[in-house]
Amino acid sequence: MDAQPIERIVIVGGGTAGWMTASALAKVLGPRILIDLIESDEIGTVGVGEATIPQINIFNSILGIDENEFVAKTNGTFKLGIEFVNWHRQGERYIHAFGGIGHNLGFVPFHHHWLRHQKTGKGRSLWDYSTAGQAAYCNRFDRLERLGTSPLPGPTWAFQFDAGLYARFLRQFAERLGVTRNEGKIGSVALDPLTGFIASVRLETGREIPGDLFIDCSGFRGLLIEEALKTGYEDWTEFLPCDRALAVPCESVSPLTPYTRATARQAGWQWRIPLQHRIGNGHVYCSAFMSDDEAAQALLANLDGRALADPKPLKFTTGRRKKFWNKNCVAVGLASGFMEPLESTSIHLIQSAVSRLISLFPNKACDTVLSDEYNQQAGEEYALIRDFLVLHYHANARTDSPFWLACQTMKIPDSLAHKIDLFRATGRIERRPNDLFAEPSWLQVLLGQGIEPRSYHALADNLSDQDLDEFMTNVATIIDKAVANMPSHDDFIARNCRAILG
Repeated sequence: MDAQPIERIVIVGGGTAGWMTASALAKVLGPRILIDLIESDEIGTVGVGEATIPQINIFNSILGIDENEFVAKTNGTFKLGIEFVNWHRQGERYIHAFGGIGHNLGFVPFHHHWLRHQKTGKGRSLWDYSTAGQAAYCNRFDRLERLGTSPLPGPTWAFQFDAGLYARFLRQFAERLGVTRNEGKIGSVALDPLTGFIASVRLETGREIPGDLFIDCSGFRGLLIEEALKTGYEDWTEFLPCDRALAVPCESVSPLTPYTRATARQAGWQWRIPLQHRIGNGHVYCSAFMSDDEAAQALLANLDGRALADPKPLKFTTGRRKKFWNKNCVAVGLASGFMEPLESTSIHLIQSAVSRLISLFPNKACDTVLSDEYNQQAGEEYALIRDFLVLHYHANARTDSPFWLACQTMKIPDSLAHKIDLFRATGRIERRPNDLFAEPSWLQVLLGQGIEPRSYHALADNLSDQDLDEFMTNVATIIDKAVANMPSHDDFIARNCRAILG
């Protein structure tokens, strides 16, 4: 095949994955490349991913999206972290807050000074040194670059929004940049008999749409990557046993909390995502330990307000495609794999896939050197996210249900076992290059799940006891004062990005 430049991209599937992909490619590649998106109004979307992590700010910045307009048009709220309730033991809670913890001194991460301070008996909670964590629990929010004149940065945030409205918002954006939306269902896929590449897709109406590069955003079905190209799937159920979910919206309540909540139940967990017009709820569970009816009863019994619909069921198998990029097809979103929304990674993985594709953008030949590199990077990112999720399940001390007892003794990846052992022995956190989650994220979940280090970095002893006390007190005081001066989350939204609810 000639090494000619890509002229036409075909995206199969809309929703969040399809329109995020279309928007980013149209913005970065420009009008030289034609982009067709095919979706059908008759096919629903999963729509459980309404919470994000801070990397979405990079995506919005690249697209030039105005944040206030974006939040208002998606009925969004701000998100400072994820609260975990009953995950270690029943009655316990902690928050995985975004951004850093405290302030590093030299080459020694802050948490080693905190660990040393804890041993003196004077230490405060780790989360007293998190701006986002403190603001979240005070239901406050503000955009601050710095906390006063201190070296401490302002809070780091993401968003909670209506995924359907987000897709609509991005569709308008993409179409302004020249993306062509094609209504219809795919009837068949034509492969080149010599290369095995996808040559075209044919709609049920008989219309044929050819392309040079195909993006599969067709969801779990994997219409191109799996049904046409037979790529194969790597099953991770042994590590992440939940295989069912129920989703239901309910009436909103006040205040609008600037964080997502994940509450552990008898055989899984329940999410709570507050939006301006409603609360998104769902129950992720393991069908080997709980029936669908029991899961629905548990979900509906733990809503903040009246349910606005019947629970929507979802069946899934955690894992990933054996190849994310196969021949001239790249799978994005649920077509590429699925890891439950415990840490709000699904929308990020769409963003990451598109960014990686742009970085390794091919010509018509789709050289396997590029696709191999793409698959290696994406595979490592998926595995590291998997490990982070498994940590929540495995490191629990619950004795009230067979499910949680099974999670304590289940097999875990060697990579995760090493990370746990290293932290427990030394307080150190190993981070790989493609690890989505930075040290503060691992730190909060490791500690929140009851894993306590036996020691800390030797250089943390370089401070005198008096200097350590002063340092820790100063950091906490700066954060306390900054959070106290922030407006409430409700007030910030009312002044800057209130949705027009119809």
